[in-house]
Amino acid sequence: MSGLYFEEFELGQVFKHAITRTITETDNLLFCALTHNPQPLHLDAEFAKGTEFGQRIVNSIFTLGLMIGVSVGDTTLGTTIANLGMADTRFAHPVFIGDTLRAETTVADKRESRSRPDAGIVVFDHRCFNQRAEEVAYCKRSALMRKRGAS
Repeated sequence: MSGLYFEEFELGQVFKHAITRTITETDNLLFCALTHNPQPLHLDAEFAKGTEFGQRIVNSIFTLGLMIGVSVGDTTLGTTIANLGMADTRFAHPVFIGDTLRAETTVADKRESRSRPDAGIVVFDHRCFNQRAEEVAYCKRSALMRKRGAS
């Protein structure tokens, strides 16, 4: 597995994830369908023309999932025990169909687990940017991470 163990994370460590993704209409449509979200702002082009955005915006929870998902290969693949929480999630700019997104992750904090000697808690600051370098999403995620040698 390519994920890092608790001991391998360093405060302030930055991961600029190589995976980028152009968001398609299908991405947005399928995600809305899978999550039972019928919001016309995401799905109805005619409705969206009349909004301040002038077009459909991508479901923000898809953006959140993509931002965290692209970080997994560089950070936590196979070494995460569990996500403990996501805080301070925000979406500063809308994502539109056709936008290309990239993400980066910073290790904001880490500490030993008080209840599990085989694990530690790492806090990640995830940021997502569009092709214009505008930050479109942010999330602080806490994860329970395996220690090296723990099963």
